[in-house]
Amino acid sequence: MIYYLSKIILYITFLITSLQALADEGMWLPILLDQLTIADMQSKGMKLSSEDIYSINHSSMKDAVLLFGSGCTGEVVSEKGLVLTNHHCGFGQIQSHSSIEHNYIKDGFWAMKQENELVCPGLSVTFIIRMEDVTSYALMGVTDGMNELERQKQIEINNKSIEQDAIKGSHYGAYVRSFYSGNQYYLFITETYRDVRLVGAPPQSIGNFGGDEDNWIWPRHAADFSLFRIYANQNNEPAEYSAENVPFKPRYFFPISLKGVKDGDFTMVYGFPGRTTEYISSYAVDVIQNISDPQKVAIRDARLNIWWNDMMANDSIRIKYSAKYYGLSNAWKKWQGEIMGLKKADAIEKKMTYETDFNKRVQSNPQWQENYGNILPSLKMVYDSIRIMQPLIDYYNEALMSPEIFKIAGIMRPLTDKSRIDTTSQESMLKLIEKIRAQCEAFFKDYNARTDMKMTSAMVDLSINNLTSEQLPPLLIQSLHKYDGQYDNYASDFFAKSFLDNEERVISLLNGYKKGREKKLLKDPAFTMAVALKDYYDQSLLPSYLRLNDRLNVLNREYMRAQMEVMKDRRFYPDANSTLRVAYGKVEGYQPRDAVEYNYYTTIDGLVGKYVPHDEFYDAPQRLLQLYEQKDFGAYADASGNLRTCFIASNHTTGGNSGSPVLNGEGQLIGTNFDRCWEGTMSDIYFDSSQCRNITLDVRYTLFIIDKYAGAGYLINEMSIVK
Repeated sequence: MIYYLSKIILYITFLITSLQALADEGMWLPILLDQLTIADMQSKGMKLSSEDIYSINHSSMKDAVLLFGSGCTGEVVSEKGLVLTNHHCGFGQIQSHSSIEHNYIKDGFWAMKQENELVCPGLSVTFIIRMEDVTSYALMGVTDGMNELERQKQIEINNKSIEQDAIKGSHYGAYVRSFYSGNQYYLFITETYRDVRLVGAPPQSIGNFGGDEDNWIWPRHAADFSLFRIYANQNNEPAEYSAENVPFKPRYFFPISLKGVKDGDFTMVYGFPGRTTEYISSYAVDVIQNISDPQKVAIRDARLNIWWNDMMANDSIRIKYSAKYYGLSNAWKKWQGEIMGLKKADAIEKKMTYETDFNKRVQSNPQWQENYGNILPSLKMVYDSIRIMQPLIDYYNEALMSPEIFKIAGIMRPLTDKSRIDTTSQESMLKLIEKIRAQCEAFFKDYNARTDMKMTSAMVDLSINNLTSEQLPPLLIQSLHKYDGQYDNYASDFFAKSFLDNEERVISLLNGYKKGREKKLLKDPAFTMAVALKDYYDQSLLPSYLRLNDRLNVLNREYMRAQMEVMKDRRFYPDANSTLRVAYGKVEGYQPRDAVEYNYYTTIDGLVGKYVPHDEFYDAPQRLLQLYEQKDFGAYADASGNLRTCFIASNHTTGGNSGSPVLNGEGQLIGTNFDRCWEGTMSDIYFDSSQCRNITLDVRYTLFIIDKYAGAGYLINEMSIVK
């Protein structure tokens, strides 16, 4: 145990003492800024100290940054608890308050006084009170002889104890998170407010201008923001909704700058980035770039084409499938950018060069050679197996199990499972039936059987042509035998014999359901095929894949520890894991390909240039167009008199940074982060400062929409504006 902890202390020491100059890469823990990055940030234009950014002794910028819901970031922008985040982060709340009479999605919403703000049940915001290194406690009782499951169980027991002890007798929350592939652990003490109310949001045609067509794309012109307010009890403490609650008084809120940005300006993003894997080996990047991403793109190409063709041919299908289509296309588009970016950056070759250097250093030191000499060969062996397994996993998840009729089968399966248990009470059965009924009604609301039949045919065709018969469940092979490659005929017969594509028949079964009626389900071809596919995946594929991943967890942890000890001239920031981080860079354009160069900002001229009346993506409200014609931009115009909409910078961001404050060197809010450029989406795996750009909504455009477009100037009055 002492030896194990001594190794941890050794590489943490290297982490803290390394002094290499940094590129604009990294998502840094604010508690370590003094040791790691503050000098570099100051040399690039930041005029603040680490205590200004993170402090537990007095109010600091961290006290104005919050986790919005469970997956976005927000920032406090007034002394009355006003919160700014993205439109797409607040969209669920906007949608839930919308109706035919009050279509806040289409028309926007603005509470012109606090009494009109809309309560948002289930929405919470969470602040970080403090963070603390608890590595030695988290790893107490962990030994090198433990297998991965034993290790994880011991750490879970330790972490639960750490969390409970940290918040005993308080209203705070706590969680412990793993860093550096399980080599380091930090405790986070949190404060969560659950009375959060919708204050304002622009129409979707402004807040999501360009829609999914512009997703991941630069240039951009969306005013992707929404406003909420935190409420607290009379003691400024968290409380459930009450009419007696009052606006929250923050420990800190961000002043807002009207100065704008220029090329080369320092920028900083403060938020909760979701997940990155920056330290994986060249073997891992090779699987992602050359196997997994291309496969998933090809499969989704086929799926999206089927949906798109039916959506364009039928308005009813378009309404049913629009949200699903764009949900599926989001990752599809990102993966294409990721492949392109990894190739352009020569990421695999650069990783291999780094690994060659790592190996040379390891070989030069007998102790390193003993401890780390076999890590990369071992990683290669595991990835050789993953190269074989990954196509199977992808084809099952993305193709074979993607027909929606299998989803309804999955919803119904607990019914058959519970029916076979003799001790199941009638009461519990009725509860299950009601739950399934609600799920079925939601499912059929956005379902078209003929579209799904086409999908089934196409996905079977793709899978049969890319997998061997040994890699498929016997039931599928038997079912296809008589069709001789005529998969359209197979799908047609399959749907004709099943009742699961028919809402009326499914609900009818539920209405009269009692034990014994499960036989109808068990004879249904769609149900039996769904069960066969899921069971084959769970029993024949997943266990082997999970064993490989367990081995990878061990090797990645060792490789991370080895890199931090051996590569002493490199600075290591922890991969993103939805904890509070600081990223910094500078305002700058980029050149995505030959003869194309992007400027660092966009203006409202570009929005008007894209405008297409009544278009799904590029429509815009007449009031906005009138303000443009009148050039009525007020105090929010730039020096030339134009209105800037968005800008880009080289801050390292990922999912979860949506809504993050983007700050200048003085800590003033200059924008709200909302996306990344397509060519730089590989930054979750490999950051290339020449291509990776975060897209920011210029705060002056935000204020223009609030003030000039919506006429909600009272909100501006409660902010601290720096001119």
